[in-house]
Amino acid sequence: MNGVTSLSSCLRVRALQDEAAPMIIKKDNIQVARIEAQLAKARGEIRKSIVQRSFASNGSSGTMYRNPFSFYQSHSEMMKTFKVWTYKEGDIPLMHNGPMKSIYSSEGLFIEEIERKGNPVVANHPDEAHAFFIPISICNIVRYLFNSSDHPYNFLEKIQHIVEDYIGVIAERYPYWNRTNGADHFYVSCHDWGPFASRGNPKLFKNLIRVLCNANSSEGFVPMRDVSMTEINGPFNSIPGVSSGQSPNNRSILAFFAGGNHGYVRNKLFKYWGNKEDNDIQVHTYLQEGQNYTNGYEVASARATEAIYVGCIPVIIKDHYVLPYSDVLDWSQFSVEVPLDKIPDLKRILEDISFTKYLEMQKRLMEVQRHFVVNLPSKPFDVFHMILHSVWLRRLNVRFLSS
Repeated sequence: MNGVTSLSSCLRVRALQDEAAPMIIKKDNIQVARIEAQLAKARGEIRKSIVQRSFASNGSSGTMYRNPFSFYQSHSEMMKTFKVWTYKEGDIPLMHNGPMKSIYSSEGLFIEEIERKGNPVVANHPDEAHAFFIPISICNIVRYLFNSSDHPYNFLEKIQHIVEDYIGVIAERYPYWNRTNGADHFYVSCHDWGPFASRGNPKLFKNLIRVLCNANSSEGFVPMRDVSMTEINGPFNSIPGVSSGQSPNNRSILAFFAGGNHGYVRNKLFKYWGNKEDNDIQVHTYLQEGQNYTNGYEVASARATEAIYVGCIPVIIKDHYVLPYSDVLDWSQFSVEVPLDKIPDLKRILEDISFTKYLEMQKRLMEVQRHFVVNLPSKPFDVFHMILHSVWLRRLNVRFLSS
């Protein structure tokens, strides 16, 4: 995937889950009816909040939310209602474990937190679950099974076989996959190869919810079904706390980028802005040790998240990339999106943003910081709960009807 990169601007997607008919699956089952009644009640409370324009909690009505009334009520209903069952099959390290000290740490964070004893979202029994988590770590499969003699395409087939075999086991042992054809099941992956895990058998996986850092719609990401996840560079105890950073008046650089020159987005960025004597737009392959800047290796990197942590407005150069949590967050209110063909105009685009507008955007940025924060254990509205809320929204879109 090479369709997006981000800079940290220190001068200064529409929700893709459009209105659509929910997926309806006919089943006659007392347990299913009970679960559906719970979800129907949650949908009703969310609709009522939208109509009455009321909050379920002390939330912000700022424009960084597409519909703050819907979001806060939905989050409240999720915290009261949503239960997730994690399948117990499989062994560490390929299952039930993930990276916690790399750019793929979002994957490990979610796996650890969703299996943590005491987490209120954890279902005590699969019959009470609204969604089912498949605890496969694509990152660890690559880490422990891939070697230099493997051809990437052949190894992708190996990943697909591992995932298909796992689905085969749980589908044979339990009724939950078969009753929805996987529509209430999901897996999480931050590896670039994560999207390919379900490509080996499109019919089998057509309903499966994929929670991905590599959320490129040109590579098969389906916004109505899949979830775009924040990439965070661990270890988490080394992540600085959120702050407003330096005063806007002390920020002398218009936009900044440091990273390797690979992929067509970065090639174009370096072509127009690399090694130029321009103090406003600084594009580097690396900086000397001791200098602080957002980092990451791939296009769906941790740069945007780290920029948010320190109060820098992300400048996101992208085509086809679905931004994290864009069901509820309006990124245009606290970031700048630049299409690939506008890279030559980058400086003009940023300079056209007035200082007043920049201050407004940064204020909104401060308000959304909490949605990107890692808490161990997790807390409402943090990054774990934002990922979970995205899954919750998609589960609300699936309805069972009695046959």
